[in-house]
Amino acid sequence: MRIRQAHLEDIEALILMRWELTLEHQPETSDDFELFAAECRTFLEEAIRGERWHIWIAEVEGVIASHMYIQLIDKVPRPGRVTYPFAYMTNVYTDPAYRSQGIGSRLLEAIRAWATENKFEFIIVWPSEESRAFYGRNGYALCNDPMALQL
Repeated sequence: MRIRQAHLEDIEALILMRWELTLEHQPETSDDFELFAAECRTFLEEAIRGERWHIWIAEVEGVIASHMYIQLIDKVPRPGRVTYPFAYMTNVYTDPAYRSQGIGSRLLEAIRAWATENKFEFIIVWPSEESRAFYGRNGYALCNDPMALQL
């Protein structure tokens, strides 16, 4: 298994995986795949070329088995200390054929090492009910501090 950040050549596979993730959790989705793919392709091209998004993938024998998207969120500088961003993790998905093999956990380990090396303050994720145990096994804990306004 190889863990790395995504390249432009990975875009088509990432588009298909995003589609499959959505269908797995919302099978009634009736969006037009080509319309979705065009929008997603534009997003991925900008994300991969930019510095704010980091798309991590686990590759098994040349196939992307799992991915996790990280967006860096800047904090407002504060006097008396160096301010580092925090990381928001989203779009976490492992292809069903590769689940329960430790791939997601190894991907999380690589992301943790990268985030530590880059001095990010923390990584936040909004897990689904079914993924809470996975994150818990990998050192994540529930927190109650954030508040949200639903629009």
